[in-house]
Amino acid sequence: MNPFTGLDLLASAVIILDPEGRISYVNPAAENMLDGSAKAMLQQRLGRFFVNGDTIDELFHQALRHQFDDKRLDLILERHGRDALHVHAIVTVLDTPATPVLIELRENVQQLKLDREERILDQSQANKELIRNLAHEIKNPLGGIRGAAQLLELELPERQLKELREYTQVIIKEADRLQTLVDRLLAPHRRPHIVGDVNIHEVCERVRSLIVAEFPNGLMIKRDYDLSLPEFRGDQEQLIQAVLNIAHNAAQALSERIEKGDAELVLQTRVARQITLAKVRYRLALDLHIIDNGPGIPTDIQNRIFYPLVSGRNGGSGLGLTLAQTFVQQHMGFISCESRPGLTDFRILIPLP
Repeated sequence: MNPFTGLDLLASAVIILDPEGRISYVNPAAENMLDGSAKAMLQQRLGRFFVNGDTIDELFHQALRHQFDDKRLDLILERHGRDALHVHAIVTVLDTPATPVLIELRENVQQLKLDREERILDQSQANKELIRNLAHEIKNPLGGIRGAAQLLELELPERQLKELREYTQVIIKEADRLQTLVDRLLAPHRRPHIVGDVNIHEVCERVRSLIVAEFPNGLMIKRDYDLSLPEFRGDQEQLIQAVLNIAHNAAQALSERIEKGDAELVLQTRVARQITLAKVRYRLALDLHIIDNGPGIPTDIQNRIFYPLVSGRNGGSGLGLTLAQTFVQQHMGFISCESRPGLTDFRILIPLP
């Protein structure tokens, strides 16, 4: 009988090593985490499954030398061709010579979340610089192209004006379209930050009325508000635009469900406590969720939805979520998203006084 059968039921990964550091036992959670079967992993050294496996090997040797009885630490275990594992490791010395060391690995979800937020914030800052520089580089020659097309049109002979004017108008209209795009890219950096007292429920109600006006039938908008939320200092128009961009995207993604009459959009507010945003700890934060029951965001763009010009919808500009993230970040906040078929949840966190 397997003496470790009881460990099969644990949700955390458990690996037991022999005196040579080879795997004697892995539970189903460890098989899932390491993406392999017990049969394939038994008698293998645990360190070989990771690029930086020498970290695990060193912990094993320390345990074998009885430098500790029980050690707990956070590790980043790098894997070949896959995302690194952020884990909380517990290394325990067992009183069994044949199986002297037990290692328990628990995924460090909070660390994953912090790393993801930091990556998005860094990328957003890089995007801002890129957009500003690129927009100015595009804007300058656009005026010259448009002006040259207008002058060319004025110089066209009368007999060819009707025939060739079509081409000059294409140049002028495309220059205007690009000018509009550039203006939208630069909008959040140009517009002054108008600060006042903001009631987030007034923001939500304004957005709700705009969505209802555009989608009057087949879409149910539910309100789930925590009315104890205090007002805070911010730019109400920017926040309305940020929430509207997300809610409008959600409503457009619900087109098939709207036709069936079972589309649902939820606006939910809560107070979050002890929140870390951009490495700063806040005691209280606004926790606003915009939830829909649509098809979900395509998996291939889920990690890029806040990048400029990335859109999962035909005809989309790919600027709505970029602007929303920019406006929320100007309030020291952050937008994250979890999505799967049938449920997409955009979460806006903004520090409260």
